[in-house]
Order: sequence, then C-alpha cells, then structure tokens
Amino acid sequence: MTTSERGAKVVLVDIEGTTTSISFVHDVLFPYAKENVEKFLRESWERDDTKQIVQDLQQVHQFTDYKDTLNTTPANVDVGLISGFVRYLIDQDLKVTPMKTLQGLIWAQGYANGELKGHVYEDVPAAFQAWCAAGLRIAVYSSGSVAAQKLIFGNSIAGNLQPYLSDYFDTHVGHKQEKQSYENIANILTEKPEQIVFLTDIPGEAAAARSAGLQAIILQRPGNAALTDDQKCSFDLITDFKPLQSLKLPENKHVA
Repeated sequence: MTTSERGAKVVLVDIEGTTTSISFVHDVLFPYAKENVEKFLRESWERDDTKQIVQDLQQVHQFTDYKDTLNTTPANVDVGLISGFVRYLIDQDLKVTPMKTLQGLIWAQGYANGELKGHVYEDVPAAFQAWCAAGLRIAVYSSGSVAAQKLIFGNSIAGNLQPYLSDYFDTHVGHKQEKQSYENIANILTEKPEQIVFLTDIPGEAAAARSAGLQAIILQRPGNAALTDDQKCSFDLITDFKPLQSLKLPENKHVA
C-alpha cells in the first residue's frame, strides 16, 4: 500500500538522527558554534538582530545556572557574559530558541567560507527525489532554527537539496514533544493530520505527533539512542529511508 493510498500528502522529517547523523550535529556543528560565538558577537554586537537575540537570551536565564549572573541591567551585559551563557546552553543541549537562532547565524558564516558542509545520509537524496516525483510535499521540523535547517540542506555533501523541500518548522511552532506543535504544523500546511507522515528518531516526538493524528515512524540509524522493548512494539521502525523510497509504508497497525 502506498502513501497516496493511505492518504498521505506530506512527509515531515526530523534532522538530527533522521536525515543527518547525530555525530555531525554534536561533534561538528555544536563545537563550531562554541568556538566562534564570542568572535561573532564581538563583530555583530551593535546589529539589531544580535541585540534582539541578546534580549531574548536574558529572558530565559532564570531557568539556568546563570539566573543570578544575568539578573542585571542591560548595560552590564557584555559579549563575554553572553558568550559564556551560550556555551553553557550548548553544553546542556537546551532547546532555547534565541540560542538556536544565534547558532544558525554563526553556522551561516561557516558554510559561506567553506568551513562547514551539511551531512546527510546517502539514502536521503534518492528518497527526497522519489517523494517529490510522486507528488508528495517534504517538510522539515527540527529544534534547530529554520535558517540552520536551510543551511544544512542547501550546503550538503550531496549538493543543494533545498529544491526538494517545501516547508520548514522550528520551535517557534512549539516544542517537539508536545501534541500542539504538530497540530500547529498541520494547520500551517493546511493538511489533515493523518495525511502527514512524520519521520524521527525520538519516541517522545513520535508519540506527540501520533497523539495529534499524524502517522509516525522511528529511524534506528547507527548512533541513535537505543529503544526500549515497549517503544519497539509501539512504533513502526526503519533503519534508513530505503524502504520508503518506493513510497511503501510499513504494514503495521501502529500506522494511522
């Protein structure tokens, strides 16, 4: 049975652990942002977009170990303080929207000067091509900013994959383990939830998507976190996109 026969019109993909290796994100992108954040801030400190990011970062400090350090007047907030806070957020892997926005700006410079190339698994381009040829829309939902998403796919090791992608979503629509986020995405895409297939490596995200009515499939790529027996029984599992390149969905009661 094909996706079209199941009524699917959109394939919604996660990035880290789904289209792109976790090691690339954690071993290449995050260290690059940490190493370059102070330099970037010093060069852009007076720009309006940087000022807005700094203001937004000050609004989230109360939930972190920086709650006392950043509880000061704007005049006392300097490049060194914000740089340290950003490095802390990266080390904690906290999904803070202004930090993700700042990371995207830093990575943009890295892609522009050739220091970075976006990793995608070898099966991703063929799957994107097959889905588009079948008339399916492909959208992205990642905790990384939309700008960062476009950089990965636009500057990938397989070339520019952006022409295959129609929509991008980040934490501005909500966090990835919340049902409302997927309802928001379905509304923006103007598609019924059951017509969207979500591919991810995180069971909590798959559960949230399915609670909103989406179809959900979990990727078990090398390096992804191990699943419990209950999780394996609760979701359809694939090791790469190749089973879906023919647009076949697993014949399983767990798919809506």
